[in-house]
Amino acid sequence: MSASPTSESPDALSRVRGVLRRFTTPLLPDDYTMLVNPLWSRRELRGKIESVERYPDDTLHLVIRPGWGVPVEFQAGQYIGIGVQIGGRYTWRSYSLTNTPDTREGLFAITIRAVERGRLSNHLIGTAEPGMTVRLAAPAGDFHLTDPVPEKLLFVTAGSGITPVVSMLRTLVDRRQESDIEVVHSIRHREDLIFGDVLEDYDATVRVTSEDGRVTPAVLEELVPDFAERVVYACGPATMLDELETWAEGHGMEIRTERFTLDRASDAKGGTITFGTRGQTEADGATTILEAGENIGVQMPFGCRMGICQTCVRQLTDGHVHDLRSGETHEPGTRIRTCVCVAAGDISIDV
Repeated sequence: MSASPTSESPDALSRVRGVLRRFTTPLLPDDYTMLVNPLWSRRELRGKIESVERYPDDTLHLVIRPGWGVPVEFQAGQYIGIGVQIGGRYTWRSYSLTNTPDTREGLFAITIRAVERGRLSNHLIGTAEPGMTVRLAAPAGDFHLTDPVPEKLLFVTAGSGITPVVSMLRTLVDRRQESDIEVVHSIRHREDLIFGDVLEDYDATVRVTSEDGRVTPAVLEELVPDFAERVVYACGPATMLDELETWAEGHGMEIRTERFTLDRASDAKGGTITFGTRGQTEADGATTILEAGENIGVQMPFGCRMGICQTCVRQLTDGHVHDLRSGETHEPGTRIRTCVCVAAGDISIDV
């Protein structure tokens, strides 16, 4: 029987590593197993791009085969981290999975759209090819379908916010879920539409904001008269999500939201950030601690870059920071999320 397609055979990898360990000192076995198969590594999670589909609107669809040790189980709506070397340093971003967790091939599918100043998205649009090896972070995220699935659902998305919801919609089809589902999706221009086939399957309302205006709670009430009976899943710009959360709370509705971008407006003035003994830099009140470290070559762990997964948590040893996501101010001795915190004066971080 052949090895499972979801990962390389652990026994085969162990045998290869065992042989190499006797001959590779002072190099590590990983330095040689990577030559045998780029996906064999215990130091880092890797994947190989299996297929690439490019679209005229700078959108890219990638199918990735995870390597040895990568967890392949996920829930519809979760994301994975992708790391690619650019200019000698690894640049990481998180992308929602658009396939269903029930597929047996053990593959990951993501859809990327180039964004202004999006270093990784623009790089992948131009360079991604089948066979290319990338680093991976395991599937994560709290924005996913619950078990059991609610009887009545309302999905509200805008732009690329459709990507995690596509995985949910496809999963509901695969599982023959009998939920009553309404989908409202907005795009800036007609040519911005992606996943039109999935939206058509659900008879979704697609609103072109440059022609029809934004999707607001008042618009939703008109489009979906029984809105108060539904559980809301929403993903899109912060302004839209803030409005929807206030609206849902006012009507006693359950709502689950996912944010792709940070609102960087705050009263934080920035300051000097000291990363233990690894260096220091000046940063303004809109540059996160994680970004400030990356700018001077101080690489710290992270996953979602949105303050959700806790991978980036580090201890604040001196000074105060402002959390852009929660609005809280943290004092020395507390553990902070470096991907969403900015300096409120001079600070030191334990790295």
